[in-house]
Order: sequence, then structure tokens, then C-alpha cells
Amino acid sequence: MKEQKENFTVNKYIISRLEELGIENVFGVPGDYVLDFLDYLCKSNLKWIGTCNELNAGYAADGYARVKGLGAAVVTYGVGGFSILNAVSGAYAEQVPLIIISGAPHSARRRGNALVHHLTNDYLLQYDIFKKVTVDAVMISNPHTAPEEIDRVLQNCIMQKRPVYIELPLDIGKMQCKAPNQFSLPEPLKSDFDTLEECVEEASDRINNANNPILLAGVELLRFGLQKEALKLVERIELPFATTISSKAALPELHPQFMGIYQGSMSRPEVKNQIETSDCVLSLGVWLTDFDTGGFTAYLEEKNLINANTEQVKIMRHSYNNVMLADFIKLLADKVKPRSYLHSHPHARFSPMGEFIPAHNKKITAKRFYDRLNRFLNDDMILLAEPGDAICAAPELQIEEADNFISQAYYLSIGYCTPASLGVALANPNKRVVILSGDGAFQMTANELSTHLKNNTNAVFFLINNDGYLIERLLHEDGPYNDIQQWKYSQLPKVFSDNVICFEVWTEGELEQSLETINNVKNKLIFIELHFDKYDCSLALQRLGENFRRLAESKH
Repeated sequence: MKEQKENFTVNKYIISRLEELGIENVFGVPGDYVLDFLDYLCKSNLKWIGTCNELNAGYAADGYARVKGLGAAVVTYGVGGFSILNAVSGAYAEQVPLIIISGAPHSARRRGNALVHHLTNDYLLQYDIFKKVTVDAVMISNPHTAPEEIDRVLQNCIMQKRPVYIELPLDIGKMQCKAPNQFSLPEPLKSDFDTLEECVEEASDRINNANNPILLAGVELLRFGLQKEALKLVERIELPFATTISSKAALPELHPQFMGIYQGSMSRPEVKNQIETSDCVLSLGVWLTDFDTGGFTAYLEEKNLINANTEQVKIMRHSYNNVMLADFIKLLADKVKPRSYLHSHPHARFSPMGEFIPAHNKKITAKRFYDRLNRFLNDDMILLAEPGDAICAAPELQIEEADNFISQAYYLSIGYCTPASLGVALANPNKRVVILSGDGAFQMTANELSTHLKNNTNAVFFLINNDGYLIERLLHEDGPYNDIQQWKYSQLPKVFSDNVICFEVWTEGELEQSLETINNVKNKLIFIELHFDKYDCSLALQRLGENFRRLAESKH
């Protein structure tokens, strides 16, 4: 019987909420426990993007969410849910809001504890595991309470910027529930006003009396959309600023006050020196992870640090709780005294890029490639840097807009970028996605190149072929476990489609030919395989390897 317009099923309720929240593409892999839900989805305004596996669906939804603010993936029970788990763990670690919808066996089968396919003999196992890597999870068991449960998890996803999980039994999804009201979010957490004022008073006093204050902009500025407020603050007092690799391009990198990326001993020496000798480092939303600190080599003295994160500010030994980062930045901008700091205090900056003159017959090297890429990227491109040498080299690539750089710089799951770039490309079709990946990482998720081609993206893949896991070779004494099978990478895309242009690059001249084609051909995916020597890498990765080996030796 045709469903009346005013009637809603639980399936339809979820889909209507996804539409209302601005999601246009949903990623996933079909399976029998979720087919009814997908039938509803395909009749809606949502577009189904089938991926090659569930892990890739999770990565694609992650990339989509980093651009659109929210992503969704649909999987079947057991084999699908456990497959997507690593991507969800990464999104949780990196504060990326994902909605994971998993089909589940019929409620009657659950009540009878029937041994159905895809089950691990424990109907609670998948739900219990997802509770560990989400901010909210629901196993829907009653269609009458489903709307409130669904809205609650969606609210928590948006407010806390982390994944949520909805488990939907086969029969419950088809049951009727009440129609949705307009979706609303609860009031955001507010600062304790007296604590906020006291905190800002101490912070502004420290900054106003400092000789060489500096701002370190962190990833929470990106996650909570606070870039404009932070930029207003630094421009008010002409404060030099740096970012971490996790927050690269959170503030514009061509800004005259930008110094560079701070990564402890992996930093450019002039950036490292200026930050570590500053008498007041204003740290906004920074995560002091091992990679952001260059293997914990960052030197930020507590006595010189104002450390502000989402709900707490620490100034020396003073901890101010219930102070929201957004409130702190806004009030601080009003309290600090304007001054012409830049005229009296020179600061580290990117050196102006000179002309790149290719030596056409010379073998391409990592340094020359990154130098050329730096001059090639523009504001109409979004760069994704894969964990490996790509992300180590990224600090020296100048990116003007925050939306133009994406990486998984904390969780660092290799293979992330190929499927994540699919989500990015679909979320912002007005910009061209550029993927920088090593061969080892590419082999993890190469099949998602197929979905790129199916959806006619015009992505550009730079595949660095250096015969294995380079970063592992440099962090530890090399071993045969770092060797991988050599693929004919530049021939692989043609397996999936003829609507692709491929290059195999050995020399600087061949690189120039490929870049010229990228500029001239805007409507096709372009795949470029670059041949580097086995140990050829960026200067930053060399520093990282030296730090790790030095640390390992000090423990013996």
C-alpha cells in the first residue's frame, strides 16, 4: 500500500533528518540488513555513493564532513560495521562529525538469540564497540521512541564534532513513527562569566606586557569554526602566528604575520627559535600530539604559555575551567592593546618563491618535486596529504585558504587520502582535489580510484613510487617488512576506465608535461606516477627519522 504523505517510518525519519542537515551524498556498501533503508534513500534527495568497501566509505564520509561539516555512511551488520570501524576511530580522534547507520537483524531474531549470518554470537558486541569510538550510540528497539533517540545522537554529533552510531534492526526501520519537527540544537555550553573575565584579565595582562608574544593556532579553531575570531585577534595587535601540521592553513599562510608551521625540531630553524624564545605563547586550540610536536621535541615553557582549549584555559599553574574557547578569543580581542608589533619585532616568514627552472633531462627528486608543487598549487585546488613523506613535506607548501588543505595528522592511518579525497571532491565540486600519496599508502585503498572514475571527479593523483614504506625505513633500521610488491601504477587507472589520463614521470621535463596537462584538461582525472630513489624524501622527514632514532638509542 502506498504510504500516506503524513505517515513516517523510522527509515524515512532518518533520511529526512539527513536531508535537513544539509547532507547530499551518503557513502556505503549495501547488505541485506540495510536494503530496505537504501530503497528509501534512493527515492529521496540524497545521492547514494557506493564505495568498494566499508572502510573506504568511512574515509570518504570523513573527507566529506571536513568540507561540509557533517558526513554519513551506511553499512550492513557485522561484516560492514566492523570493517568501517577504523575510519570511525580516526574520525573520533580527529573530531570529525560522522553519522554511521548500520542495519541489524530482525528484532525477533535478536530476542530468540538466533545464529544469523554476520553475527559474532553476541548481538550487543557491535553496539558496545561503537560506543567506545562515538560520542553517542543508539540501538533502536521501539519506533515510538526512535525520533527522540535519533535527534539526540544527531545533536551530539553536531555539538561535539565527533561520530555517532545508529543501529537499525530490519523490522524497526519499516515501522511507523511520528513525523519530524524542525530540527534544533540545544543551547551551546556557556562560559562561567566571572571565571571568563578573570581568565581574560590575566591573559591580556600577560600579552600586553610581553616583549615578543606569538600566537600558535591549533586544530580546534578549524573544528569549531573559530578562524575569523582568531584572525581578528592577531591582526588587532599585529601578533605573529604559526600553526601546527594538524591546523595547517587554519589561518591564511600568505598573511604577512604568518611565520610557518611549528613542529618542534621538525620546524624550520627560524620558526622553532622564535616560538621557543618567545616570552608569551598564546596557544589556541592546539593538540600537543607526537606528530604535531615533532616527536615530542616541542619546547614550550609553562611559564611562557597561555594554553586555551575547548573548555579550559591554563596560564602557568592557573587552570580556568568552564571557559569556552570561542568566548575566550572574542573577549580577549577586546581586552588586548593594539600595537605595531611587526615594525619593532622582525619575525620568521616563508621566503619568497623564486622562479622554478626545470632541468628537463634531470632525474626528479623529492626536493625538486615539492619545490615545483609549491609553485603549482592554487586557490582552486584542495590538497590532501597522505601520512608519510607527503604530510612531512606539507609544512613547506604554502596554502592560502583553510579549506584547501586536508590531512589526518593525528590518527595517521595510511590509505586515508584516496577514499577521503572522493568525499572531498563530491562535497566541493567547484575545486579540484589534489592527492599526494606514497606507494605503500596507495596500495591500502587503491580500489577507490574506481569510485572516483565512476563519479567523474577531476581529481589529480601524485603517486610517489619509492619502492615501499619510506617513513618506516627512516624511523627504524630498515628491514624486509618495508618492501612491497611493485605495481605498474601508471597503468592501473586504465583498468577502471578509459576516461583518465596517466603519466609516468622520471625526469623534471616529464613532470612539466604532466603539470601542463593538468592546467589544460579540467574535466578528467589525472594520475601521475613519480619515481623517486628508495630513501629520497623531504628534509622534514629526515629530521623526524633522526629524532626517532636518537630517542630509541637513548632508551638503550
